[in-house]
Amino acid sequence: MTTLNNGVSIPQLGFGVFQVPPEETVQVVTTALEAGYRSIDTAKIYGNEREVGQALAASGLPREEVFVTTKVWNSDQGYDSTLAAFDESMEKLGLERLDLYLIHWPAPGRDLYADTWKALEKLLADGRVRAIGVSNFQPAHLTRLIEEGGVVPAVNQIELHPNLQQAELREFHARHGIVTEAWSPLAKGDVLDDPVLVSLAERYGKTPAQVVLRWHLDLGNVVIPKSATPSRIRENLDVFDFSLTEDDLKAVAALDTGTRTGPHPDTFNG
Repeated sequence: MTTLNNGVSIPQLGFGVFQVPPEETVQVVTTALEAGYRSIDTAKIYGNEREVGQALAASGLPREEVFVTTKVWNSDQGYDSTLAAFDESMEKLGLERLDLYLIHWPAPGRDLYADTWKALEKLLADGRVRAIGVSNFQPAHLTRLIEEGGVVPAVNQIELHPNLQQAELREFHARHGIVTEAWSPLAKGDVLDDPVLVSLAERYGKTPAQVVLRWHLDLGNVVIPKSATPSRIRENLDVFDFSLTEDDLKAVAALDTGTRTGPHPDTFNG
């Protein structure tokens, strides 16, 4: 577990449902929960919040045992529209209270993220969400929220993998008590045939994907791998019986090329 800056705990390894089709989501999330995941990350734009909620309801797990994250989409940004979007997401999820609500992108061309943040602060103050944060924010966007808002984001969920290690942004997070959460933690599989990672995997008797997830954990990142394959869903969770050495971490650090799999937050407005 990782403790957020308001004392709320989040599992360090969770399960993401980006690009999981709605018709597959109930089964995929059910498989993840049965495997032992206790954190599910979705978003309005994924189109599968209702199915995530159905899987949670059918699981029989106590509500407090599963940490649920969703996000407000760019076209819903703004104070009133964010509050309305939150109500819609909660209806689909079938939840009374959310664990973490994120602004999905800063969308600087819209210039609404500061007003959107005020809406998230209200949801937090009203007790409708346990923690609030952002996704894909750069230092300038974070600085504005910290200076203009009353609450420092608990989380910034960013693209982060061996080819895009975001050292400057992670340092900013550390200085301000913001947890770094990694999306696309395996670079959509692009890093898994790298000789350094293959060699480490052979040494530890693990897969390259497991080595990368362990790297995230050793850095202190919260990480949300996504898979629809039951064997891989279970495999991605099997990373708590080994740790990388300092030399291993240095070897992985050398793989940083600054290569993104997704858009750049400074220019993406959705």
